[in-house]
Amino acid sequence: MSMLARSAAPLRQVAVRARAAPVRSMHGGEYKHIPFNYDKKPVFAAKVASYLVFGFSIPFIAAYYQLSKSA
Repeated sequence: MSMLARSAAPLRQVAVRARAAPVRSMHGGEYKHIPFNYDKKPVFAAKVASYLVFGFSIPFIAAYYQLSKSA
C-alpha cells in the first residue's frame, strides 16, 4: 500500500465518525441563558443591587472590624 493511500484512510475514518455523531440537546424547550426568572424587573434590579453592594462592602466591613478590634 502506498504512503499516500495509508495517510488518506485515517482521514476518511475521521470524516465518517464526525458525520455519524448524534446531536443531542441538554436543555429542552426555549433556550434561556440566565438560570432564573426576572419577570418583575424592579424587584430583580433591587436584588442584584443589594447583592453587589453587599459583596463590595465586605472588605470594608472586615477592615473596620479589624481596626476597631485592635484599638
